[in-house]
Amino acid sequence: MTASLIFFLAWAAIANLLAMIPSKDNLWTRAYILMALGVPLLIWVAWENHWITTLICLAAAASVLRWPMIYAWRWVKRRGGKAE
Repeated sequence: MTASLIFFLAWAAIANLLAMIPSKDNLWTRAYILMALGVPLLIWVAWENHWITTLICLAAAASVLRWPMIYAWRWVKRRGGKAE
């Protein structure tokens, strides 16, 4: 197992632990921190491993950060609909 996968698994475990702790801002501050750490980590995983492994890690990260992904998708759809 490569170092990038070990760090990604640690990131996923920490993300799940952070999701269990209640917060006043609906976990958005933690989500921003996790995204800031997760994107370079996914790039590192893609650099060291096969693309299938990278897609699996991306799916795992998206399942942890599903609401930011949903809001980003809605934003993209809204921006794409006003192209004219």
